[in-house]
Amino acid sequence: MMVEPSLVLFYVASAITLGGALGVVLTRNIVYASFALLAAMMGVAGVFLLVFAEFLALVQILIYGGAVVIVLLFALMLTRLEDFQNLTDHRQWPIAAVISIGLFALLVTAIVTTSVRTTEPQSIDFETLGETLFTQWAIPFEVASLVLLVALIGSIVLVRTDGDRD
Repeated sequence: MMVEPSLVLFYVASAITLGGALGVVLTRNIVYASFALLAAMMGVAGVFLLVFAEFLALVQILIYGGAVVIVLLFALMLTRLEDFQNLTDHRQWPIAAVISIGLFALLVTAIVTTSVRTTEPQSIDFETLGETLFTQWAIPFEVASLVLLVALIGSIVLVRTDGDRD
């Protein structure tokens, strides 16, 4: 019995994604969690490549794998650690566990009850995608850019020192 190379690559990318996600959740060091998040995002990009979604893989690597992790690391470097010293209260974990189990059950139910329709994949080049993005989807694109701008301004306000807040 011959094993398909694409199936092996899918399992490798899935293992990287799941390992990175577990690293994000289970590690206590936030820097290690950031690098685990980077590994998880790269695994997702690998899955996108395996299903021939090159644009999504590129966006996954550039935006999520690069920019989000770098912004998180910069925020960690610029945040005053003494503000977070008293955050060791773990009384909310039972409520979080119940909510997580409920959401997981809802997700499994949605996956099991949804029928999957297959369609023929259509090939779209980057030029057509860019033209559609800036003509038909121009307003949602600009709204997304405004949301990112507000998030950037909010992060700048959060990392300012107390002397700058006058």
